[in-house]
Amino acid sequence: MKIWHISDTHTYHGLLTVPEGIDMILFSGDCSNPRDPYISREQVLDFIEWMKSLDIPYKIFVAGNHDVCIERNLITQGDFLEAGITYLENDWVEVEGLKIFGSPQTPSFGMGWAFNKKRDKMHEHWKHIPDDTDIIVTHGPPKNILDLSYDRDNNLECCGDSALRKRIIDIKPKLVCFGHIHNCEEIVNAGTMKLSNYDTVFSNGSVVTDGKFGKLSSNGNIFEL
Repeated sequence: MKIWHISDTHTYHGLLTVPEGIDMILFSGDCSNPRDPYISREQVLDFIEWMKSLDIPYKIFVAGNHDVCIERNLITQGDFLEAGITYLENDWVEVEGLKIFGSPQTPSFGMGWAFNKKRDKMHEHWKHIPDDTDIIVTHGPPKNILDLSYDRDNNLECCGDSALRKRIIDIKPKLVCFGHIHNCEEIVNAGTMKLSNYDTVFSNGSVVTDGKFGKLSSNGNIFEL
């Protein structure tokens, strides 16, 4: 199974180079830009049409905090199904023997964003990931894994979710895919990594550079499972 993981295209999906021979595409959210749900809807529909056009058998979509139209049900499960896309919102699907869990939830960091929860409630949320999950697809990263960014005081911090990291370490899936935290100036988050003593591969699939939308800093990540 050849998998292409991308995230955070923010309307610039048309600039991506689609790899050949891909069996499954995993998208980790933020295909749209504004907080306005009606503008967001048009942008998400455009992304759905792009994803539909891809010659890839399996297509998995998880929303992000910018995709406010999905949280407000301006785009429904049916819109994805008609395009041959599996939309996962705190749910799982099995594809050729691989159990894939997807969730858009991220810890709150401001007003007006979609799929936010209080950080101290996230551990309850991640309990719902099945123990036998092979692939976890989220919007936000686990703590200290490809999640380096600046806080409001311009200090560097790892802003991922510690509760998600703990659940991942308990489950030990084959692959964990996320985005949300882009490359930014000298900081490189897009890419892959492993933790010592764990076989799990972590993928930050964000493709646009933070603060420079329209400039791609990555074409996503490819895996063989």
